[in-house]
Amino acid sequence: MGLVKEFKDFAMRGNVMDMAVGVIIGGAFGKIVSSLVDDVIMPVIGVVTGGIDFTGLKATIGDANITYGNFIQNIVDFLIVAFCIFLMIKGINKLSKKKEEASATPPAPTKDQELLAEIRDLLKKQNN
Repeated sequence: MGLVKEFKDFAMRGNVMDMAVGVIIGGAFGKIVSSLVDDVIMPVIGVVTGGIDFTGLKATIGDANITYGNFIQNIVDFLIVAFCIFLMIKGINKLSKKKEEASATPPAPTKDQELLAEIRDLLKKQNN
């Protein structure tokens, strides 16, 4: 099998295409989450914490500046983003769980199905 044909088979497999779609949607979703955190949540947290900004914290050892405050700020930002994503996924899972429960109950049989079941039962009685 030629290299081009192997690559085509690999690239056209469903799971690779699904993964590509997931990466693209994930990038767009990342922008939404970043906007939610930067534009909605962080201003509220800034008001609650009195506008604390860790980015200015640093230590100097010799000629080297260690900006550990920026690291702390990134950790805080990560925790906020991770918590927001957790809440969104929890909500999505709750909605999909309700949808699964609704689809798990079989629909009631129609009149035709009831009649066919009666006929089946009568035929079974006659054969026994």
